[in-house]
Amino acid sequence: MKKFGKFSYAFILILALFVSGISFASTNAASSLSVSQALQVQNNSIQTVEGYVVGKPNSSTTVETSQFSDDYALAIADHVSEKSTSNMLYVQIPSQFRAGFGLKSNPSLMGKKVKVTGNLTSYYSHAGLKNTTTMTLVSSGGTSGESSSNLDSYYQTATGKTGSALKSALHTIIDDHNEISYDNVWEALRNTDEDPTNSNNVILLYTGRSQSKTSNGTGVDSWNREHVWAKSHGDFGTTMGAGTDLHHLRPTDVTVNSSRGNKDFDNGGTAQKEAPDTYADSDSWEPRDEVKGDVARMIFYMAVRYEGDSGELDLEVTETVNNGSAPLHGKLSTLLEWHVQDPVDDFERNRNNEIYTNYQYNRNPFIDHPEWVDLIW
Repeated sequence: MKKFGKFSYAFILILALFVSGISFASTNAASSLSVSQALQVQNNSIQTVEGYVVGKPNSSTTVETSQFSDDYALAIADHVSEKSTSNMLYVQIPSQFRAGFGLKSNPSLMGKKVKVTGNLTSYYSHAGLKNTTTMTLVSSGGTSGESSSNLDSYYQTATGKTGSALKSALHTIIDDHNEISYDNVWEALRNTDEDPTNSNNVILLYTGRSQSKTSNGTGVDSWNREHVWAKSHGDFGTTMGAGTDLHHLRPTDVTVNSSRGNKDFDNGGTAQKEAPDTYADSDSWEPRDEVKGDVARMIFYMAVRYEGDSGELDLEVTETVNNGSAPLHGKLSTLLEWHVQDPVDDFERNRNNEIYTNYQYNRNPFIDHPEWVDLIW
């Protein structure tokens, strides 16, 4: 080796460093950045970034989360429930990717994870990624189910808590959901409650009947929008928020819905003519066995989502029935029994994912973690 001399040693050293640099650069290029990392590297370098779709940018400080105006851009973030634009990366969508990744054409992309490659540089006067060369879907989301790792991230701040601390943490996670109008609830229910064996129909909550999606209305055998947490219990009516929250709105037979009225939930009573597996007395309603757990988990969701902050009602589950206009719903002990008796099924899971992905961007935690019911109540 001595015969190479000083010049040869210097050349070999430079060559080694050069090869090492190529290898290092290639490794970096192949790996993906998080959105938070990408926000710090706005130097026009070509990078690959992974993040959840949280909206469509329309200014440096605002993003659209529904009724998207075009297919030209995405906002992505490290957390699917991110609301602050300062934690989002704005991604330019070239024409060749708009049909597959534009939100106007594909609103169901909301909440899904994507991987994008391009130049990290300002877009809409905001930290961004432009000249996009590749766009791929990392997780399918939607009705196929949310991955356990995504759910762990979503509920991270609630993990390990119990009692009022758990209830408070879950409230913070699911609070401030995207609100839709009562008119838009019609179309939403056609998707959230679609019959898995017939895409033209919805399943009615209390009767279990599969019925045409377009047969909604006021007729005797039509279906309408049932507030499982009776809207008079707190007198919130059909106002946006509690009155239009899809996590407790279900399609039901018009006549059966009228028979239920604003009754609390409990066992007993006489069988209902159009819903023979459903029973009622003067102050309570007992749904068919197949949805008793669904009803319980919807009531528990409402009691956590609406806690009296931001000018909203404080809804609570109570052991009493015949609660009138008080913001209370019972009967707690019966609902706890129903929750155990009728475990979470695929229809509930798919419905939860549909609401989260395409409408409100929040989840019913008691569908994802049934064990939390006992830790709170």
